[in-house]
Amino acid sequence: MKNLFSVIALVASSWVMAAGPAVHLDKAPIDLKDKASLQNGARIFQNYCLGCHQMQYQRYVRTFRDLDIPEDVGMENLMFTGEKVGDHIKNNMATKDAEKWFGAAPPDLTNVARVRGPDWLYTYMRSFYADPSRPFGVNNEVFPMVGMPHVLQELQGTPRKTYETRLVDGESKQVYVGIKADGTGELSAEEYDRTVADLVNYLEYVGEPTKLESRELGVKVMVFLLIFFVLAYLLKKEYWKDVH
Repeated sequence: MKNLFSVIALVASSWVMAAGPAVHLDKAPIDLKDKASLQNGARIFQNYCLGCHQMQYQRYVRTFRDLDIPEDVGMENLMFTGEKVGDHIKNNMATKDAEKWFGAAPPDLTNVARVRGPDWLYTYMRSFYADPSRPFGVNNEVFPMVGMPHVLQELQGTPRKTYETRLVDGESKQVYVGIKADGTGELSAEEYDRTVADLVNYLEYVGEPTKLESRELGVKVMVFLLIFFVLAYLLKKEYWKDVH
């Protein structure tokens, strides 16, 4: 029995260690009311992510309606292979080909924000760095040995680990200070961070499209219950005032 508890404790601790982030996660600036951000996030996903990743539980028409995108505009700018507006957001990559090229089929991203969390995604997309030893020439601080190329590299530029010479314990040493792009990208560092934030904002919306509606409904229910409680309490006092 003692050995059994030891095994359980060991497995549980390994799960905790595996679940914990290896690096600090930056706070994702999520705002599901920002329709401009969500629309740009949808554009980024369709142009840079859909080639490998699908959203097989989200329909185009739902996205257009929720994000205030006119159907004709959405069909012209966000649908590229003859899909119908009522179709789910899928690509044409065969699973066998994906496994051959990447080692494993890229995951569906419909619920990735609910599984990983927006802070993880926001930090992950800003943590790629050049690594010639990897098949796609990049690695990632949040997800070491990642098998995914840096699909937004043309926007960010080539990110590299940077070091500074600092005085440590009386000696000059090279200290790692973070990842910095080389300036060859289409966007500045601030613009790239905003673009990633928009993409993560969109992924957060797709994971639970009814979140804002649910919150609004929840507030209405709580207000109703509060009013009902007050009325019920006053009614109770009226019924019982002559009992004693």
